[in-house]
Amino acid sequence: QVQLVESGGGLVQAGGSLTLSCAAPGNIFGRSTMGWYRQAPGKQRELVASITKGGTTNYVTSVKGRFTISTDYAKNTVYLQMNGLKPEDTAVYYCNARIQMFTGATTYWGQGTQVTVSS
Repeated sequence: QVQLVESGGGLVQAGGSLTLSCAAPGNIFGRSTMGWYRQAPGKQRELVASITKGGTTNYVTSVKGRFTISTDYAKNTVYLQMNGLKPEDTAVYYCNARIQMFTGATTYWGQGTQVTVSS
């Protein structure tokens, strides 16, 4: 339907790794640019990583070389593999799907999953 389902958040030590998953309905996933956003307390939500239908990826500078976004079309799932986690990565992470329409874009959001990195 309209819901994106996220999982994989948790508490890790600095330098550790975590992989987030986001499942979406096929009719959304197949047409969408998928992305991961995060929002820390007192901060605006920021785009962390995105991947287009054609496989083009983009990352915020602060996570380049550490995070990898990928998709598994057979499972209608997008992943965010996070390595070398830092305390500054602590935030609620949200899955996003964006479908470009002729009249504009339609976006869908997950409920968020908490990632906490301890020092």
